[in-house]
Amino acid sequence: MVLALGAALAGPALAGGPVFCDRSQPLTAPEQARLLQFTGVVRAALAGTAAPVVLISRAGLDLSRFGIRYSHAALAWRDEQGAWQARQLYYACDEGRPRLYDQGLAGFVTGVDDPSQGYVSIVPLTGEAGEAVRTALLDAPRALRLLAARYSANAYAFGLDYQNCNQWVAELLATAWGGLPDGDDLRARAQRWLHAAGYAPAPVPVDSHGLMFAAGFVPLIHLRDHPEDDRYAMRLRVSLPASLEAFVRQRLPEAERTEFCHDGRQVVVRSGWTPIADGCSAAAGDRVLPIGG
Repeated sequence: MVLALGAALAGPALAGGPVFCDRSQPLTAPEQARLLQFTGVVRAALAGTAAPVVLISRAGLDLSRFGIRYSHAALAWRDEQGAWQARQLYYACDEGRPRLYDQGLAGFVTGVDDPSQGYVSIVPLTGEAGEAVRTALLDAPRALRLLAARYSANAYAFGLDYQNCNQWVAELLATAWGGLPDGDDLRARAQRWLHAAGYAPAPVPVDSHGLMFAAGFVPLIHLRDHPEDDRYAMRLRVSLPASLEAFVRQRLPEAERTEFCHDGRQVVVRSGWTPIADGCSAAAGDRVLPIGG
């Protein structure tokens, strides 16, 4: 369901969940079946955690050209019926603005660009840290106050002109862990807290050709919000799921991570902070489950 500015949760969920403009492709029946099996594996893992909230990331758009696996992150919690819901920022194409959207686990996991393969990562936020995030996440006025008016896929992590989906998550974490009250300048205070707390998104190196390539399939790319030195160096500081996970690990050294991938034939599940190899290749200690049929 969409969390509209100035309103509580209202209105029907968008069919298929939030997607980039004109990127929605219908799934075939076999593709849908495999993705639902993949979702089932992720759901079973979540059933075993007592954490009040989890940081969940997926590989949506293919950004491997830039050395990026995960493009989209959300914060998920159990609703009153015990089902996991992922709250996230998405770009409402018809309105031309970002919105907050609550989506069930299946919709989140299956919101990929290429259904023949997929990656999902979960990091449970336990204890008081997790409770603080859950409280802030479900505080609609504060969650909405953090929503910028303009979206940029490569928004500068410490700028107020634009915002991407992962930057909203970063600022929500800051609001929770910094105990920041609501107010018109909440985003600015959240970014100051992040900077002071050592949040440091790794610069994304892009050359002019790479940026032009990305602009062909990623909507709303901007450069003017980035510092001049970063633009000249073509190394942009953008909030990405990897930056969020690194920050969580820095703040919560006991945090655990589970990564899941599928290649249409099998699901690989890995516990730990070492990424699964490209191609969804299993290593010693990984769980491998067949899917398909």
